[in-house]
Amino acid sequence: MVKELYARWMYSWETRLTTRDENRVVRPLEWGFDWLRPFLDETGLTGHVERMEAAGEGEAAMVAVNEAILADSDRFFAYDTPKDFRLEERHPMLFPTNVRPETLDRDARLRNLAAQGKLPRAQFLRFTSPERTPYAENDLVNARWYPADPKKQEGKPKQAMIVMPQWNADAFSHNALCSLFNRFGISALRLSKPYHDIRRPSELERSDYAVSANVGRTLSAVRQAVVDIRCCLDWLEGQGYELFGVLGTSLGSAYGFLASAHDRRLRVNAFNHASAAVGDVVWAGQSTRHIRQALEEAGLTQDRVRALWAGASPVNYYSKFAGHSSRDPRTGNAAEFAKKVLLIYAQYDLTFPLEYSLQVVKSFHEHGIDFERRVLPCGHYTTGETPFQYIDGWYLGSFVYRAFKALREEASSVAMATAENPATPVEEELASR
Repeated sequence: MVKELYARWMYSWETRLTTRDENRVVRPLEWGFDWLRPFLDETGLTGHVERMEAAGEGEAAMVAVNEAILADSDRFFAYDTPKDFRLEERHPMLFPTNVRPETLDRDARLRNLAAQGKLPRAQFLRFTSPERTPYAENDLVNARWYPADPKKQEGKPKQAMIVMPQWNADAFSHNALCSLFNRFGISALRLSKPYHDIRRPSELERSDYAVSANVGRTLSAVRQAVVDIRCCLDWLEGQGYELFGVLGTSLGSAYGFLASAHDRRLRVNAFNHASAAVGDVVWAGQSTRHIRQALEEAGLTQDRVRALWAGASPVNYYSKFAGHSSRDPRTGNAAEFAKKVLLIYAQYDLTFPLEYSLQVVKSFHEHGIDFERRVLPCGHYTTGETPFQYIDGWYLGSFVYRAFKALREEASSVAMATAENPATPVEEELASR
């Protein structure tokens, strides 16, 4: 009885939070092939897609594009390292995505403090994203830089986390986690997702273009997010960092997983709210009901929507993620060098419904992915409320601390073993391949 009452209370609270913003916009279905033109050109699909679209077979053409992405995802998520990395100092601004009075008041206070010179400046990593869009502001990547105190990094490899908050997060979301990591001697880049905060086009109130009924644009946003993460790793390596991780929440979790599946450098992985398929979340989640409305009005079903975003869905990359564990080139031993993984989901989630998070758990087991699991006694939006935000923060912070500690110990063990047993010329040749 108590459990049922708690569930009803939690679902009611979650529903209030997911329905309080009234500036969600229902935009009509668009295939958006133009957003994927570089990939279509590279794979020779452009003419085929154009013919199918002209024949009224846009849906089948988009399914074919997703099949091509899955067949060659390394090409889809490939990139050239930017040449314009730079650090910029400015006053941090909120960039709210809702128009609630309390949010707008907070934004106004911050702007007033900045104008009076009373708001401390912060450092931001800026560079041009390898994925180009029609929006110059979106293509200028933004990541707030939280460097750890050098004294806390002495005597150990330099370590850094890339942090990606949830969909429609303001620019202050997850900053506290970055400060927490600094206390552990871990630096952090708090990465603004495509179409978020300072990257959001002026025509938008919300970060709608990251996920929308424009199928191609949503896929483009996924590609941009993944390559932006990988570019941040390149910059960090240039600063002497050796151990890397990614923490993503909700949509940021999906982006982080896809990046880690395609980049073995991401050894520490914290997935805060996770689901298997983009189409299932869009169709079944409360916070994407306006997108579902547009898809339903176009006559689509959940199964068909799932196929339209297959190339962006973590479920289709579990094998790649499992096989991308860092291995000791001398022994081939994956057990000691596998990715460190934390999976968090919420018992009363109406945005990433529980059944889909449980699918992730089942699939991780089936693919032999070693991971830690934590279950929050709340929902998706209520994770940001007291006391659940502190429970979530404890799970994330303690995991990241322990995971990096384990990596340092592994690195030390390998260094000792290598010193005791130098590689033969044959082993060195194999390791270099």
